[in-house]
Amino acid sequence: MKPLTIGELSAQAGVKIPTIRYYESIGLLPAPLRTDSNRRTYDAAAVSRLRFIRHARELGFEVDAIRQLLMLADDPAHPCGEADALARAHLADIESKIARLQALRAEVRNMVEPCPQGQVRTCHVIEVLADHSHCLHDHH
Repeated sequence: MKPLTIGELSAQAGVKIPTIRYYESIGLLPAPLRTDSNRRTYDAAAVSRLRFIRHARELGFEVDAIRQLLMLADDPAHPCGEADALARAHLADIESKIARLQALRAEVRNMVEPCPQGQVRTCHVIEVLADHSHCLHDHH
């Protein structure tokens, strides 16, 4: 495979050029080789690594977790327990966020459903926002 320009890498991996530069600057993507004119060049490994990073980001993994997962991926003989633990911790975080969002949805639904759409002086939304005792939960 011939070396890729940053634009070609961007197209093949589905990642914008500024993002590629950012991943290089934080060490997720190794510094590329440079041509005599100082242009970046990439190989197939960079495409695979960038796709890995993009997919992990799409799944909501934070940069530090991705860094750890990449280190594990770079050592195929390493046991996968650490990768599993990172994914399980991420899953627990997602489930916690979902629970908080469901509670938030219930609070806002409780606020908007009885609103008669009249004047502000009788607006249930304003009433609830002004008096926390109308809420379903103490904390949101």
